[in-house]
Parts: sequence; structure tokens; C-alpha cells
Amino acid sequence: MLAAARRLLAEEGLDAVTHQRVAQEAGVGRATVYRHWPRTDQLLLDAMGGADLPLFRAPETPVRRWLRKELRQMADELAIPAVAAVSLTLAQSALSDARIAHPHDESVKTITERIHAAIRSAVAAGELEADIEPPDLTAMLVGPIVYRATMQRAPASDDFLGRLVDSVGTWHDQPG
Repeated sequence: MLAAARRLLAEEGLDAVTHQRVAQEAGVGRATVYRHWPRTDQLLLDAMGGADLPLFRAPETPVRRWLRKELRQMADELAIPAVAAVSLTLAQSALSDARIAHPHDESVKTITERIHAAIRSAVAAGELEADIEPPDLTAMLVGPIVYRATMQRAPASDDFLGRLVDSVGTWHDQPG
């Protein structure tokens, strides 16, 4: 069942991972899926467990352009109502369920480390002047996108994403 859920997740995205679809893909009854995962957030969490997060994985230079591209991908995914709903459900569940909190915290840690590594490389290359703590940096870049998608239920424009990236420091054009 988890293999079926992971396949759906990889091929069709978060909104495809439902009890019914997983049951169909795995060739089992829907009640069997519900017995193992009474809530969709639990099913998604287990399906995502062990899978590498696709966002912010391989920084490219110039980092400024790469960061805008990665933020665009995140904003586009969160613009899908089912993805936004699942994201909020997982975050909310992590507040009260230790089983969900640990992998949620690990995901947040991974995103924070990846963004910080990219920013460090931009600073080292002279592309950026910035001195922001990693958790603050992630909150400054990711937080507004989540708010725009879930609270305002509005798309994040390219200008909006550009202002987020520009807010982390002073960027310098790189030759080439």
C-alpha cells in the first residue's frame, strides 16, 4: 500500500494520495487502507517518509535565479487547493501528534539546511551580502508563500517571489 501511495505521490502529486486511490493501486479494499491509516495525513506522512524532498535539493549558480525558480515551484504546488489543505493538515497535526511531529520537523530542518547552504554558497561567491540565521531565512522565504497560498488563497506572482528573494540581502550580478 505504501508503494502504491508513493507511486501516486511521485506521478500525480499529493492530491492523488487518497484512501480510495491507494486501495485501487494496491489491489486491496479501501477498508484495509483505512485500518492502517485512519486519517489521510497519516497516510501521506508514511508515504512521504523516506522520500527525498524535491524542493531546494540541488543549488545552481547564480543562486538568486535558482532560488526564485525553487520558490516558484513551491508556490505553484501550494496553489493547488488539495496540496495546500494537506500541507496545513500535516502542520496542524504535528502540533499535537508526536508521530507526525518528528517527520514534519525533519522536513522543515531539511528545507532550512538546503536553503541555508545555497545562501552560504552565494555569500562565498560574492553574489550576496547577507547575515541571517537559517530559521529566520527560511521563514522569510517560505512563510510568505504559505500565507499567500493558504490564508489569502491567492497566487504568488513572480514579482512577489522576486521581492522575497531580494529581501534576504544585497545581491550582486555575477559575470557570465
